[in-house]
Amino acid sequence: MAQVLEDKDVDTALESLDGWSRSGTAISRTIALPTFPGAIALVSAVAEVAEERNHHPDIDIRWRKVTFMCSTHSEGGITQLDLNLARAINDLAAKHG
Repeated sequence: MAQVLEDKDVDTALESLDGWSRSGTAISRTIALPTFPGAIALVSAVAEVAEERNHHPDIDIRWRKVTFMCSTHSEGGITQLDLNLARAINDLAAKHG
């Protein structure tokens, strides 16, 4: 089981996670893609990674903008799993965007 991180640890990690910020018990990032199909392609790529890791973000799609929210719901907060997934999302966004 993953442990909820201390606030200071989350804050430190966010310094190196481009575009991510804290939103309550989650971290979030909104990414604007050039096209709607591009946004859907990013969501699809993230879905594959999330499924492999068995750790899934909440996703909101609004035309070309996709918001990802990462939280370990079973633990009630932000864990290392969320930070790792955020890094993977950043890598995928760079490839799609």
